[in-house]
Formats: sequence, C-alpha cells, structure tokens
Amino acid sequence: MTAVTLLGRRTPASRGRRGLTFGDRRARFWVYGLLIAFLLGSAFPLYWSFLVASRDTSILTEHVPPLLPGGNFFANAARVFDTVPFWKALGNSVIVGGVVTLTTVFFSTLAGFAFAKLRFRGRDGLFLFVVATLAVPTQLGIIPLYIAMSDLGWTGTLWAAMVPNLVTAIGVFWMRQYTAQVVPYELIEAARVDGCSMIRVYWHVCLPAVRPAAAFLAMFTFMTSWNDFMWPLIVLNADNPTVQVALEKLQAGYYVDYSLVLAGTTLATIPILIILILLGRQIVAGIMHGAVKG
Repeated sequence: MTAVTLLGRRTPASRGRRGLTFGDRRARFWVYGLLIAFLLGSAFPLYWSFLVASRDTSILTEHVPPLLPGGNFFANAARVFDTVPFWKALGNSVIVGGVVTLTTVFFSTLAGFAFAKLRFRGRDGLFLFVVATLAVPTQLGIIPLYIAMSDLGWTGTLWAAMVPNLVTAIGVFWMRQYTAQVVPYELIEAARVDGCSMIRVYWHVCLPAVRPAAAFLAMFTFMTSWNDFMWPLIVLNADNPTVQVALEKLQAGYYVDYSLVLAGTTLATIPILIILILLGRQIVAGIMHGAVKG
C-alpha cells in the first residue's frame, strides 16, 4: 500500500470503483440544474408564442394566463394563409436561403483555402481588407445597393434579395481560420506530387477536412438569411415577400391581432427547428471531434 492509501485518502482509481463522491454528485446536480434552467428559459418564448397562437388575444389581458394551449391554433394558422401569401413567402425564403447558403459555403471555403494555404502577392493585405469590411455597418450600403439593384431591374424580384448576400466576410474569415488549422501543407504537397491540380486539391483534400466547419457555416447562414428582414422589406413588394416581410404585414393594421401574428411566427419557426433537429447533433459532433483523425 502507498502512503496515500494508508492515510485513508482515496486515489482516482479507487474513487472510480466506488462511485462518485458527495462533492462530485453535488457538482453534477448544479451543472444539470443550470442546463435545465437555461433550456427552459430559451424554450419559454417559443412556448408562449404557441400558447397565444392557440387561443385568442384575450389571453393577454388575463391576470393569470393559462399554461396549456387552446384549440384555436389551426384556425389562426388558416387565417394567416388567408391574410398574406404565406405559402409563397415560405417558398421564397427557402429559395433565397438555399441559394445564399450554397454560394456562401462554396465561395467561403474556396477563399478560405486560398487565404490559408496559397501564397500569392497581396494575400495578407487582401485578407485584412475582407476582415475590415466587418466593421462597416450594413445600413451604410443600403442606398447605393438599392440603386444598383434598381439599375439592373431586379427590384421586386428574388435576385435582389440573393445576389448581395452570395458570400459574406464572416464566412471567409471563419473558413480561413479553420482551414489553416486542419489542412496541413504536407497533405497539399503530397496531392500535388500525385499530379492533382489546385482545384482537385481543394475539392478532394480541403473540402473533406473542413466539412464540420462548412456544415456549421451552412446552418448559420441559412438561419441568418431566413430571419433577414430589413433588406427584403426594401427590395421586395407585398406580392412577392419572404417570411419575415409577410409577418410584418400581419401587424401593419391599426389593430394588431397578436394571436394571428404569433401563429404566423410559430409557423415560420418550424422549418428552423426541423433543421436544428436533423443537423444539430451531427454539426456539433463534427466540430467537437475535429476533421483530422489518426
């Protein structure tokens, strides 16, 4: 026996055999308690929206609001589709979000690979310029951007909502930083020795390695595009809206029917929740485990 054992102190191995100590159990209790509290706090606004959407507006004036949903959600949802072209808005948001996501991921991974692994004149200065654009408020470019869309004849069409967002500086920065960490120069040199062109190196070496970061960027970009309100409100009209513009039309009257508005909000949240449920675990697992194994 060692001196530690003789003094009655438990080694990590013995503690593992005998189970968690009281301090360990108390720490786990606080950790899980905080996680549950954060989960409930994050989910409450969504549940409250569904609660109001399933009843009428009188629920907002009750001193003790009910905690269980009512039976008017489908009726309120039907009124949403009757009030605004919600199906068209959903389709437009899917198209805009899908196109912007695909182009952002493609161009960001391509630019990130170039900035991280290729040597060319002016590389650092150009990358610094891309990062510096993050400090420019989006509102400063709205007027000249709208003039450009008007000159091209794209106002009122989805092209005006998609083209200005085909690639983002934050996406280029994110993919450059990730590519610099997970793609070694030795792997690129080996592919070049085997006769791969630089495009094939990007496609067969870089893309598989940065797939977790690209998946995260895709989810983040789609959510940002889906929730974008200001630019589509400016360049699109009431007959060709996105989801957020359609939701704004639900509360444009003198009297705001909050049951109607929150029913539309709940319907607009469902696609995002589906994406998070389907892809969230894979994206988090890929980022946590890393892209290079062995």
